[in-house]
Amino acid sequence: MNPDLKRRLLLGAAPALLATALPVRAETSTAPLRLILPVSAGSAVDTIMRATQGALSKALGGQPVVIDNLPGAGGITGTSALVKAAPDGLTLGVLSNNHVVHPSVYKKLPYDTYEDITPIAIGGSSPMVLVVHPKVPARNVKELAALLKARPDGYNYGSAGNGTIVHLAGELVVEEMGASARHIPYKGTGPQIADLLGGQVEMGVSALVVVQPHLRSGALRAIGVMSRERIAAAPDLPTLAEQGLPGAEAEGWFAIVGPARLPAAEVRRLHAAFSAAFNAPEVKEAMLRQGNQIRMSSPEEAGRFMRSEGARFGRLVKKIGLQLD
Repeated sequence: MNPDLKRRLLLGAAPALLATALPVRAETSTAPLRLILPVSAGSAVDTIMRATQGALSKALGGQPVVIDNLPGAGGITGTSALVKAAPDGLTLGVLSNNHVVHPSVYKKLPYDTYEDITPIAIGGSSPMVLVVHPKVPARNVKELAALLKARPDGYNYGSAGNGTIVHLAGELVVEEMGASARHIPYKGTGPQIADLLGGQVEMGVSALVVVQPHLRSGALRAIGVMSRERIAAAPDLPTLAEQGLPGAEAEGWFAIVGPARLPAAEVRRLHAAFSAAFNAPEVKEAMLRQGNQIRMSSPEEAGRFMRSEGARFGRLVKKIGLQLD
């Protein structure tokens, strides 16, 4: 072959050869990170991640972060989308207690709760609060328990859906009081709080960050927080334990996960990015203001914790006889 022609052919082929040699992620490095939240907008997890969104993008070197709310079926809808995503580090999910409760509540799920995800970290938790509509003439546990006992099934409590942590926390409170109330499930936190504000349901449990503005305005009244101790964001709010309900303890934790078979290198990279984001001063301030506690676990600790929580809530589900199709 003519030497000049050979040289021109090789030079012409160089860009194509280079392109095929580059890793796939280099072509998608500007693609956004999709964070699937299987909860409605305005929920605790949603509020936390939106406060962290900008810092996370910065920690990822400017990669855009898109929050995708996919509520429905207590979180099953969004989680189903997550487990079907490619394990390329471009789609993650932020799950809550609900994820590990579902195996005990539902006869069948469209995915395996533990095998179809890759834990990255337990990010932290949000304190939960028992609240009532102002028309309810009760300001503490003793008064509320007396009302419920005087009118069995005369009061309703709303939740974000059957089998959710909010539902189970409400059941826990009523059981600890030795009373009864009718459970009204909604399709997410937003509808639950809307009807609570409107007085269609008299009481409910929710994350502090969700109801805090309504407590300040007087649209809702807090009976107590379900944490072990009082919280810095609302120091005047007593715990349910100190009001005589030591067993009524619950918090809403959240886990950052990927689809199954997410490479170990991606897990490490993403764990580092989330850790940096939660350590950003503006995010720390937002979390303190909202009353959230950030405690980033290792991926291994996250996996163990989720299984232990699944066992703990499974015992509660069995005790109250909850079973859904």
